[in-house]
Amino acid sequence: MNIVMMTNTYTPHVGGVANSVAAFAEGYRRRGHRVLVVAPVFPDMPTDEPDVIRIPAWQNFNGSDFSVVLPVPTGLDEALDGFAPDIIHAHHPFLIGSTALRVAAERRVPLVFTHHTLYECYTHYVPGDSPALKRFVMALSTHFANSCDRVFAPSQSVAELITDRGVTTPIRVVPTGVDVNAFASGDGAAFRRKAGIPAGARVIGHVGRLAEEKNLGYLADAMIAACRQDETVHCLVVGDGAAADDFDRRFDNAGLAGRLTRPGAMTLPGLADAYAAMDSFAFASLTETQGMVVAEAMAAGLPVVALDAPGVREVVDNRNGRLLPADSEAEAMGGALLAILHQSPAESRAMASAVAATAEAFAMERSVATALAHYQGVIAEHGSSAGARQAARDRWQESLRGIQAEWAVIRGLARAAGKAIASDKTPDYPS
Repeated sequence: MNIVMMTNTYTPHVGGVANSVAAFAEGYRRRGHRVLVVAPVFPDMPTDEPDVIRIPAWQNFNGSDFSVVLPVPTGLDEALDGFAPDIIHAHHPFLIGSTALRVAAERRVPLVFTHHTLYECYTHYVPGDSPALKRFVMALSTHFANSCDRVFAPSQSVAELITDRGVTTPIRVVPTGVDVNAFASGDGAAFRRKAGIPAGARVIGHVGRLAEEKNLGYLADAMIAACRQDETVHCLVVGDGAAADDFDRRFDNAGLAGRLTRPGAMTLPGLADAYAAMDSFAFASLTETQGMVVAEAMAAGLPVVALDAPGVREVVDNRNGRLLPADSEAEAMGGALLAILHQSPAESRAMASAVAATAEAFAMERSVATALAHYQGVIAEHGSSAGARQAARDRWQESLRGIQAEWAVIRGLARAAGKAIASDKTPDYPS
């Protein structure tokens, strides 16, 4: 198959969607399929990227880690002519998602959409955030999903959620898998020596983007609670973002700055070493659709303590870690982390076995095989239906109103951002 992946985020940006797109693209190519990735420009991206088309984007929109795709260059259509796609896969409903709709309709090929994100949890990055904007974002992503031929949900809980919101397009659960071997091969002792973490410390770890929507204040308080009860506990937090300073400040105010190590954002193979330096993994986000780092942690052999939330409850249970009620106090998470660190040898062996079984269930090759099977099914269905081509055109026409509304919002955001920037500095646009 010739597969086009269209995304608003991609490597070298470090994030769940970017990592997912890259992992699936690599997995498809290993199985002999051609993949063309259409993604924004990013700083420090590779100079030589076969089968990747980069389009202009405004980086770090409104202080976030995200980019805003600018008008798509005309050269994209020529590149797609040469590639001759069999299927288009959109990874966002907004911005480049609009282009994915147009491309699929014009070329009369099926369109798949992965609902990676609970978009209403990210509207705080937008000027004028409000309940009305959250409702608009949910309605628009639902409308986009219903304009596609198939929707992939990263977890069953997300599939149920978007069904309740009105998605009628067939939904298939396709989690982003992890490279179990890569994450199981880290050198934790070497990482501890380099980072200055005591060899005998009990290390509570976390990996992820340090952003407001990740419930990081709660996570910091849980780690601090554990540190106060056990002087051998050390915390290792891998990642970076706008909330990093607040995280550090909480440890400083608690007098525990020396018990926190923050090496910044990391990628493989160094990331595997960081995981291997941990003894348990803490996760407090309530806004995930899957929580890829939770599966990565288990691939590295770590039990996980997390809050019960969509995407997480499919991975964490009380055999491979502890799944706490979403309204638990931070001290309860700290206590659960300590309980795991102080298990008996028999309890540790049983939990390690459950962790290994979970990691295997989320192996990347399984996810790749599942996605490819669904691609083949939707292509066959699309080609066998006499009205499929007309239906694609009709869906595109139906989507125009939603897209026009989207662009009206974006134009408003651009004007608001322009006024703010005019009093500060001009944004750096890509050359």
